[in-house]
Amino acid sequence: MQTQRKIAAAAARAALGLTILSSAPLQAQTMNVVMVNGGRPTSLPAQIPTTIEGITAAQLEERINATDSEDALKYLPSLNVRKRFAGDYDHAVLASRASGTGNSARSLVYADGILLSNLLGNGASYTPRWGMVTPEEIERVDVLYGPFSAAYPGNSVGAVVDYQTRMPKKLEGHVRVSGFAQHFDQYATRDNYYGRQASAALGDRSGAFSWWLDVSRLDNDGQPIGFANKLVSTGTGTGAATAVTGALADRNPSNRDWLILGATNQVHTVQDHAKVKLAYDVSPVLRASYTLGWWHNDAERRSESYLRDGAGNAVTGGTIAVDGRRFKLLPSDFAPARGELEHLMHGLSLKRHAKDVFDWEVAYSRYDYRKDRARVATDFVAGPDSPGAGNVTDMHGSGWNTTALKGTWRPDGAHVIDIGVQRDAAKLRTRVVNSADWIGGTSGRPVSTFNGETRLESLYAQDTWRIDEAWKATLGARLERWRAFGGELSAAGGGLLPFGARSETSWSPKAALAWRASDEWTVKASGGRAVRNPTAAELFQGSIVDERIVNTDPNLRAERSWTGELTAERLTSSGSLRATLFHESTRDALYSQPLTATVNTVQNVGRIRTKGLELAQQAQDVWSRGLFLQSSLTYADSRIVANDALPASVGKRQPRVPRWRANALASYRFGERWTGTLGARYSGRQYGSLDNSDPNGQTYMGVSDYLVADLRLRYRFDAHWSGALGVDNLGAEKYWAFHPYTQRTVVAELKFDL
Repeated sequence: MQTQRKIAAAAARAALGLTILSSAPLQAQTMNVVMVNGGRPTSLPAQIPTTIEGITAAQLEERINATDSEDALKYLPSLNVRKRFAGDYDHAVLASRASGTGNSARSLVYADGILLSNLLGNGASYTPRWGMVTPEEIERVDVLYGPFSAAYPGNSVGAVVDYQTRMPKKLEGHVRVSGFAQHFDQYATRDNYYGRQASAALGDRSGAFSWWLDVSRLDNDGQPIGFANKLVSTGTGTGAATAVTGALADRNPSNRDWLILGATNQVHTVQDHAKVKLAYDVSPVLRASYTLGWWHNDAERRSESYLRDGAGNAVTGGTIAVDGRRFKLLPSDFAPARGELEHLMHGLSLKRHAKDVFDWEVAYSRYDYRKDRARVATDFVAGPDSPGAGNVTDMHGSGWNTTALKGTWRPDGAHVIDIGVQRDAAKLRTRVVNSADWIGGTSGRPVSTFNGETRLESLYAQDTWRIDEAWKATLGARLERWRAFGGELSAAGGGLLPFGARSETSWSPKAALAWRASDEWTVKASGGRAVRNPTAAELFQGSIVDERIVNTDPNLRAERSWTGELTAERLTSSGSLRATLFHESTRDALYSQPLTATVNTVQNVGRIRTKGLELAQQAQDVWSRGLFLQSSLTYADSRIVANDALPASVGKRQPRVPRWRANALASYRFGERWTGTLGARYSGRQYGSLDNSDPNGQTYMGVSDYLVADLRLRYRFDAHWSGALGVDNLGAEKYWAFHPYTQRTVVAELKFDL
C-alpha cells in the first residue's frame, strides 16, 4: 500500500511538472530530477534538497498570456518581473524573496546554459536579455531559490532561473501570430495602444544530427512610462512667461505638490529575434552543441505636452506661467529619444551524459553588444523627427563571456559529487558624445566615458550524500578570485581618469539536509553564503554634474549574504503543499544613496536583514476532474539594520520588497478542446527610497501595492491548430513601480503546430 501511494504521488507530481526531491528511492520515480512528460530534466542541481519551482511548455501555453519570455515567471512563488509593456527591453528586473526590482545583479538568468543576466551593472538599465528567448521556444523554466548550490556565483543570492528551449527529436514546426491592445488612462492621457507579434520555428533530427531554427518579430506601441513635472515650490513669481493651461495638480511620492505637464517616453519598439541551435551526438553519451542568437531592436520614445497657450498650441519650451507661478521648461522635459540595438549570443558545449560513474561538460558562451546606441535630443525641437543636437550613448564593445569545465562523479550509489572550474568576464564600454545630428550622428563633442572590466575565476565542489532511505545531505564550497581592472572615467573636455586594479579572494560554504519523515512528508534545511561582487558600472560609473565628475567609489566592498531556509513539504496524490521559513542577512549591500543634497552614488549599506515565510501549493483535479489550482503567499520582513551613510534609513524597510506578496492560478479543462484560466497577482505596499520617505505610491515615481487579475481562454481546433483569447489586468488597475505598469490589455493569438 505504501509503495502504491508513493507511485501515485510521484505520478501526480510528474503530471504537474513539479520538482521531486525525495530522500529515498521510489519505484517509478527518478531520484532528484524534474519529471516532465516527453521533456528533458532541468539543468539546475535538482539533487540538492532545497526549493525549486518550475513550469512546462504545455502549462505556459495553456494558462499564461505570454508575450515575452519573462511572462513564464508570472505566477511562481515570490517572484516579480518589473515588465512595463510588451517588449520592455531595458527595465524588466527580476525580484525575489529578499531582493527588489532595483537589484538586477542579485539573480541569475540562463538559457540552455548561456548567461542572460547583464552583470555589467546593477539596476533597471542592466536587466536580463529576455529577448534572446521567445515564449514559443521554451521547453520548460525552473527556478532555484537562494544561493544553495556551489555551482553558481554569489549573484545567485536571490534566485537562479533556468530556461530550457526546444530541441527536436523528429521533424516539427510551429507558427504563431498574436495581437494585443491596451486602453490606457492616466492623467490627461487617454488612448489605445496596439502591438503584434509573429514567430516561426522549424527543427528536425536525422541520425546523430539535430537542428532548430527560431525567428520572431515584435512590434508594439507601449503606453507612456514617464511624465514631465515641476515641483510647485520651485516656481517663481516674477518674469516674462507664456501663460498656459493643461497642467495637472498632483502630489509626488514624498507628498509634495507638483504639476504634471505631459506624458513622455511613449515607446514604439520593433524587435527581431533569430536563433540557430545545432547538436551532434558524437556517441550515444557524448553531445556537441552550438547556439547562435541574434536580437535587433529599433525603439522610438515620443512625448506629448498637456500644456496649451492662449491660441491652443502645444507648449514644449520656454518659461511658462501656471496659476501665477513661473517655471522654466528644460530640453529634457519633452525630449524625444531613439534606440538602435543589435546583440549577438554564442554558446558552445561538449557534454558527456551517460549518468554512470563520471560525466563531464566543457562549455563556453559569449554575449556581444554589436551595436547599442541610445539617442536623446538636447535642443528644443518642434517634433520627434526634427533635426538638432543631442547626446548619443554608444555601448559598442560591451559584453560578457563565460567558460566552464564541470564534472559529476558517482563513486557509488550513495554519493553524487559535482566539481567545476569557471571563468566569468564582463567588459563595460560607454561613450557619450553630443552630436549636431541627434537622429543619425555618431560623433561629436565628448560628454563622458565610462570603461571597466571585471573577472571572476571560481573553483567549486559539492557532495550530495544519500545517508540512508530517510536522510540526504549536501555539503559544498565555492572559492572565488575576483578582479576589477581597466576602469576609466572622463567628463566633457577632460582627460581619462584611470583607476587602479583590484582583486579579492572569497569562499562560500553551502549545506543542505533532507529528512523524509514519511511517504508524504519531507523536511529540508538549507544554508549558504553568497558574495556578490561590485559590477563595473557600480565601481567606475560615477555622476557628472555641470560637466564635472562629482563622485565615484572604485573601492566598494562586496555584498556578503548568509541565507537559510527550513521547508516542510507534503506530497499528495493530487499535488503538493509547501511551507518555507527563510532568512537572509546581507552586509555591505550595494545601493544608490545620497552623497550630497542633489547627487546620489552607489554606496555600501551596513546590514540588511530579511526574514519571512513562503507558502505554496499545486494540485490537479481539485473537486472535479480537470481543475488545476496553484497558489502562493509570501511574507517578508526586510529591514535595514545598519547604515552609516544614511542613518535615517536604519529600521526602515528595504526598497521594493513588499511585506506581503501572493499569486493564485485556477485552470479548468472543459473537455478535450477548451481550457479556461483565471489568475491573480498581489503585492503589498512598497517603498522606493532607503529611508522610506516616499509614502505616496499611487503616482509617477512611486511604488504602489496592487491586485491584478488575468484571464485566458484557449481552444484547440484539431491536432495542429489552436487559438487563445486573454485579458491581462482585467480590472484596469493603475499601479506603479516608478513607471506605470500596463492597464487592461486584450491578447489574441493563433498557433499552428506541425
